[in-house]
Amino acid sequence: MFPGLETLGSGGPIIAVLVVLSLSSLALIVVKTLQLWAVRSGTALRANAFEQWASGDKYAAQQALEAGRSPADRITAYAMAALAKGFRGPALEAELVRRGNEEVARMNHLIRVIELIAMIAPLLGLLGTVLGMIQSFQELEMAQGAANASVLAGGIWQALLTTAAGLLVAIPAALGAGLLSARVESAAQMIESAAGRLLLLDHNPPL
Repeated sequence: MFPGLETLGSGGPIIAVLVVLSLSSLALIVVKTLQLWAVRSGTALRANAFEQWASGDKYAAQQALEAGRSPADRITAYAMAALAKGFRGPALEAELVRRGNEEVARMNHLIRVIELIAMIAPLLGLLGTVLGMIQSFQELEMAQGAANASVLAGGIWQALLTTAAGLLVAIPAALGAGLLSARVESAAQMIESAAGRLLLLDHNPPL
């Protein structure tokens, strides 16, 4: 993907850092994708559990959600268990908010690192370009204007290469972080919706 470090002059160390950041971001994206794969699942499972709860079969509703894999399933199962034990009111709502926030924080874990890589990679690329340009003009000054134009051009393209490398690292990282954040946001909305629906059923049981 990148040229050998020996051909990059002063940009070599920065390219090496960018390679490490690229591999790290790709690994994190894969890990988070696997972790978040099921966070939006269980819609039909919860709908069935709500029907059982509304019909009065509260134990079956709780049992149905025990097989759930999503945060919304876990929060709903806890809420059902709490309501079955008589735990209601603002205290229960506060506890559901706390548990929901914990689930969201768990899902967001490491996504910030991917976002950070997406932010600093272009800056590192720009730094490499600036350092390479400085080196090229220093060589031109030392040659007192007699430097070979092809040598100077080679130094410039090697310097610009670090900017391109920074963008190649930043673009996939930014895309991955955006898609993962959207998935977390959708899962958080499902948690809120499921908890709200259950509390509504509890306050207003069907006739």
